[in-house]
Amino acid sequence: MFKNIARALRLPFITASILPFIFGSLIVRRDFNLAGFLFGLFAVIFTHSSANLINDYFDSRSGVDWKDRNFYGFFGGSKLIQEGVFSDKFYLKAALACAGIAFISVIFLAVNLKSWFVILIYLLIIILSWQYTAKPLTFSYNYLGEFFVFLLFGPALVMGGYFIQTGIFPSLKSLVMSLPFGFFTMAILFANEVPDFFGDKQAGKNNLITFCGIEGAFLVYYTLIALGLLSIFACVFLGYLSIIAIFSAVIIIPAIRARDILKRDYSDKFKLLRSSKLTIDIQMLTGIILILNLLL
Repeated sequence: MFKNIARALRLPFITASILPFIFGSLIVRRDFNLAGFLFGLFAVIFTHSSANLINDYFDSRSGVDWKDRNFYGFFGGSKLIQEGVFSDKFYLKAALACAGIAFISVIFLAVNLKSWFVILIYLLIIILSWQYTAKPLTFSYNYLGEFFVFLLFGPALVMGGYFIQTGIFPSLKSLVMSLPFGFFTMAILFANEVPDFFGDKQAGKNNLITFCGIEGAFLVYYTLIALGLLSIFACVFLGYLSIIAIFSAVIIIPAIRARDILKRDYSDKFKLLRSSKLTIDIQMLTGIILILNLLL
């Protein structure tokens, strides 16, 4: 049962939200607000979980997840609805429960910070995260999914963590420092869209891969990785990060491997599992290096 719950929540992807939030929280470490950090972290984890669950719910309702009922682990949804393990209603109720837990955490955070502004921000974030697949906006069906993933997993998380510790919002510094996380998480999404290209196209799901075409996907992927690295170098140049951050350039190695798979095996879903995993590793490795940069 626990294994299926973990699969429904897509736990391997949770690091994509945890790491940027931790990073943003550590940009300024004096007078560290531990309670605020923990309340914020709980809100981040359960908001991300809610978004994952509701994504499966609406992709099932739209029919896109029924195009291929095989479970791949990294893309195509959890497939537990298609396998008859959980119902649509279970996903909807679980998504609401996670959103509720996140909201309670945000209330505690608002009390801790003596600011109700965070509640307004949370409501905006949960609405946008649900609208990724929910009507009426359905960002992921209307060429806007990648942009909002960039926004929610980059600026929103890093600037949110920074705000909890400093009370400053908006902040140009935290915005610039959030860009690597936005680009690398966007690369994860894009790598996961490539295997779903044909099913998404049949279901009318319009995203970046259906726009650029599957044969040129490797070029878009490499552009996203390059933009992520360039934004890190920009942070070093501006003095926001130390020279240690340059070591993040090591991700070029797995990025080249992932790019080659996308270029050569774009129609083989099982081989594309490797490119998806490599991209998750890229975001995780970069996040760890940047966090260590702040700590050291």
